Amino acid sequence: MEWNLTEASEYVTYNAVDNEDFLASDDTQKIRFLNVGERTLRRAFKGYTIPNEACYLFACVLNANFNDTTVMAQRGIAGFSIDGISFTFKDWAKKELDDLITDDIRDIIAEANQDIDSNNGRVKWVTL
Repeated sequence: MEWNLTEASEYVTYNAVDNEDFLASDDTQKIRFLNVGERTLRRAFKGYTIPNEACYLFACVLNANFNDTTVMAQRGIAGFSIDGISFTFKDWAKKELDDLITDDIRDIIAEANQDIDSNNGRVKWVTL
């Protein structure tokens, strides 16, 4: 897909809470996260229309979870230290890409696919 990076950057500037990593990225990195985000959303929501806005927000989530520091948690590293500054990651920090899809992103997709009975894209847990 051909991404309009100006549109993507403007959207995340005003609509994403955690946008610093995405906005500070170079164009190649932005495109990579947009491509991976779109591919992941298409796989997770087969048959659904995936709006660009959902891809923009998901690219921010991915970028924050795979930045220079947090990518180590995704790779299974428990902790590291540099010049007296240490980072420790919880064992739950490593997640699959699908696990990073936020409710806001699910809502955007559900809104764009109102003709599909999707329970608003959410799973309801029932206790028997």
